[in-house]
Amino acid sequence: MKPFKAASILCTAFLAIGQQCLADESPPPSDDAARAEMLQKFKALHWVNGPQKVQLFGNSSLQVPADYVFLDQAETAKLQALQHNLSSGTEYFFAPKGGNWEVFFSYSDDGYVKDDEKIDASALLKNIEENTVAGNKARRERGWDEMQVVGWQTPPHYDSQSHRLEWAIDGKNVRTNDVVVNFNTRILGRGGVTSAVLVSSPETLDAAIGDFKTALGGFEYSQGQRYAEYKPGDKIAKYGLAALITGGAAAIAVKTGLWKVILGGLVAGWKFIAAAAVALFGGLARRFKRKTV
Repeated sequence: MKPFKAASILCTAFLAIGQQCLADESPPPSDDAARAEMLQKFKALHWVNGPQKVQLFGNSSLQVPADYVFLDQAETAKLQALQHNLSSGTEYFFAPKGGNWEVFFSYSDDGYVKDDEKIDASALLKNIEENTVAGNKARRERGWDEMQVVGWQTPPHYDSQSHRLEWAIDGKNVRTNDVVVNFNTRILGRGGVTSAVLVSSPETLDAAIGDFKTALGGFEYSQGQRYAEYKPGDKIAKYGLAALITGGAAAIAVKTGLWKVILGGLVAGWKFIAAAAVALFGGLARRFKRKTV
């Protein structure tokens, strides 16, 4: 992936307010003013710095380690707008201060997802490609770049012990051909599924996944909400593991024309690194890329 050439900005501490960004070139005054305005908007966000424990969705928690940052749902929605990402307004943001990767947490309360379904990776990829084409409608309406699926980076895998479903897809910005990987994790619970979408460049993905999985060790469902605590009579989801990969309820909704549902679910699930935002995002400044969904 090509580095950003317009100003070659290096912000060594991820969102460390008060520290200066160094540039090896002097950007045009208009660009400098735009970045200054963006920086002020980022400063205005209410960043939660680790170490501390935060609550998620009223049914789980996450231990934010030292040198990591977190945003609540309202602040994450503001960040998403700055990054040109479609947002459901119910996500949480989590990332290391070094800015090598970022994660968005969301939750679906569709019920207990049975994990006995066989996964057909080829069929699922085709479905994702079709749904992504549908999702580009929302991007065109906003004047944003469109998204294209390249293929599996990591085929789907379900761990029956941790009740986690994982996969990664390579996608690219149709206009610029810039590629960023989304590494997806779905953590099954008693009443629904927690989604964690990790965003990284292909070059740093392996290290990012390792760091993320270590940090994810600090996530847990509250007592009574764990997958193993299912009881007969609990709500059962109308889909299985395969639909989780293609968008869950949103994937079903697109087939029935419920666009508002897919906009809040499947489309918002795609995350790509933002152009204007990345210049202010520590290590992410090395990958000054536009975020697409």
